[in-house]
Amino acid sequence: MDAETMKLLAKAGAIAIGGAAPAIAIGKTASKAMESIGRNPESADKLFVPLLLGMAFAEAIAIYALVVTFTL
Repeated sequence: MDAETMKLLAKAGAIAIGGAAPAIAIGKTASKAMESIGRNPESADKLFVPLLLGMAFAEAIAIYALVVTFTL
């Protein structure tokens, strides 16, 4: 394999893993929050801000993966 092919594979791997892992994390976060609210509806106000922060941090990881892909 030449260098250009390896570079393309590295970019593909970085964006695939860097996009899939945060997507799974966001899905699990939302799932558990909805389950918690379903069990205890009064907890919705207390869960909202940590839920959004957790999702934002997971999305930031995906953005970092995108930046790394562009810099390769």
